[in-house]
Amino acid sequence: MVNDKRKVVLVGTGMVGMSYAYSLLNQNVCDELVLIDLDKKRAEGEAMDLNHGLAFSAANMKIYAGEYEDCRDADIVVISAGVAQRPGETRLALLRRNAKVFRSIVEPVTASGFDGIFLVATNPVDIMTKITYVLSGFNPRKVLGSGTALDTARLRYLLGEYLRVDPRNIHAYVMGEHGDSEFVPWSQAQVATKSILELCKENSEIDTKRLKEIEQEVQGAAYRIIEAKNATYYGIGMALTRITRAILGDENSVVTVSAMLKGEYGQTDVFSGVPCIINKNGVQRVLKLSLSQEESERLGESCKVLRDSYEQLSQQHDREEPDGVSGS
Repeated sequence: MVNDKRKVVLVGTGMVGMSYAYSLLNQNVCDELVLIDLDKKRAEGEAMDLNHGLAFSAANMKIYAGEYEDCRDADIVVISAGVAQRPGETRLALLRRNAKVFRSIVEPVTASGFDGIFLVATNPVDIMTKITYVLSGFNPRKVLGSGTALDTARLRYLLGEYLRVDPRNIHAYVMGEHGDSEFVPWSQAQVATKSILELCKENSEIDTKRLKEIEQEVQGAAYRIIEAKNATYYGIGMALTRITRAILGDENSVVTVSAMLKGEYGQTDVFSGVPCIINKNGVQRVLKLSLSQEESERLGESCKVLRDSYEQLSQQHDREEPDGVSGS
């Protein structure tokens, strides 16, 4: 780590950012939390509100509104700033607007001398993570996105309900784009060490049709939540906290984050949600699963969606000044 104290800088104090900050406080994940927002007054108010809850927490965190210079000795810079996803809007439709926002964030962070880990939450997260990588010039293992960590949690929750098993004992993943082309590699889904597909063959009460329905529910979860309450934030806030704990604790934990693929699954130069081993260095390595031919093709299709979208953005050569927005 950069220093002895566990220091996190959060850029963007919208609902996603503050759900993450609140989760950090309640789980006592770091020692120092800095809030940065285009609206400095809002960041100050959020810091005050969190500090007023310290007396009820086991944490002894230092929480304050800061500037980009505060990133210099941070372990992790988490970016949740950007324009919000509109009802019915795909994550990829956010790309053009949020790309502008990131140019105004990544450059001052790196200019501060920051040499830690970038963790990106802003949608479309896979492409925004790649944009962060390109703008920062960092080693790609030190730049990761929340990827399909939340989607994987949604999957395990639904499978747990269906199979009547604690979700923590279900080992199944959502891979690919954090969006419409994501998919579940069912060949790798297990309850403990028992294949879920084998359970379907052995138990007439468990069928693959319901599994497909669960996969569709996971894919559409964000849209349904946005339709109901305009935004999603609690789940992603806790997912970001889990990733942060894995980094600061040097855990070598497996999390489905958005990471650069360098030949894994036959894919290169694309950030996509895949199971990775996460520690203090960021992505220690991509944990390659033994996908079926069909699953490999689905991952390839998802990566193509991401690669094509990024290339379209690059061809625009949009050099306009970033929009004056904040939050998530």
